[in-house]
Amino acid sequence: MKAIIKAAAGMGNVELVQRPVPEINENEVLIKIKKAGICGTDYHIYKWDKWSQNRIKPPLIIGHEFAGEIVEIGKSVKGFHIGQRVSAEGHITCQRCKLCRTGRGHICEDVDIIGVDIDGCFAEYIKMPAINVWPLDDEVADKYGAIMDPLGNAMHTVMAQPISSRDVLITGGGSIGLFATAIARKCGAARLVVSEPQPYKAALAKKAGADVVINPLSDNPEQQVIEAFNGNRPEVVLEMSGFPSAFQLGLEVIENGGDMAILGIPSEELNINMGKYVIFKGITLRGINGRRMFDTWYQCQNFLKSNSSFIDHVITHELPMEDVNEGFRLMSESKAVKVVLDF
Repeated sequence: MKAIIKAAAGMGNVELVQRPVPEINENEVLIKIKKAGICGTDYHIYKWDKWSQNRIKPPLIIGHEFAGEIVEIGKSVKGFHIGQRVSAEGHITCQRCKLCRTGRGHICEDVDIIGVDIDGCFAEYIKMPAINVWPLDDEVADKYGAIMDPLGNAMHTVMAQPISSRDVLITGGGSIGLFATAIARKCGAARLVVSEPQPYKAALAKKAGADVVINPLSDNPEQQVIEAFNGNRPEVVLEMSGFPSAFQLGLEVIENGGDMAILGIPSEELNINMGKYVIFKGITLRGINGRRMFDTWYQCQNFLKSNSSFIDHVITHELPMEDVNEGFRLMSESKAVKVVLDF
């Protein structure tokens, strides 16, 4: 089969090669990939940043966002059929620990992530444990099935605290930040402000439902946020960017007693004045990791059935798998947000 691999350490080194079709065990299914999304994680692997250097062991088939069709089923698998359209949860957990057994598998400590720790979905076929496979409803097209993973990150972040009738600030207008904007709008956010410096993404944030988009690189972004909320402070902050300055902005502007959910992974250690910004303000900080299994998946599928038009503009490019490096180039030049590959 054709597969896209991180062939060696270093910048780039993403190649299209031939690999054997995976062989499944009795509890797995074999899926023929139809579409796959390029994630920010894949871009980190492409750039070979410090995280990638510490985590990735080339050669590795990359990719973890996909939609496809079941072509083979293990003998112990029930509830699936050949030809069924599916996506899958890419975090393969132990299924044995306290966290997994109490509905918190998304924070299991014994986890393998496809495309990171083991071979991923940028290939014509992938094998997956049946317990990780998610059936796609007929109303959910393949290109949306392929972005259930990042949409789930956004859904988990938004739904981690009450949103309806509350003022919400989202820091970061990448694909997941834009998904979160659309979800927060549909969940009834009162006033919705996005902080994003790139004009291209700022325009997409407006399309996704933001009332105002501010540029955090301009003078006095804290005052900009307060003015955007008509003199008030946001009751909810969703940090999606991973930039320390965005995290600090959220702490500065959030209303006392507010909720702050953090999905963006900082590129460096943060020095936080806990007394000033957390204790005395009485705010709640929540770390968000992945998707709740499988609460978030149900929420995403239901959202997509009637709201796919609200996120359609986030998928800016669809390319054949052979053009994967063109997708990375577009992302590096900030000319693409979400790239979906056709297989």
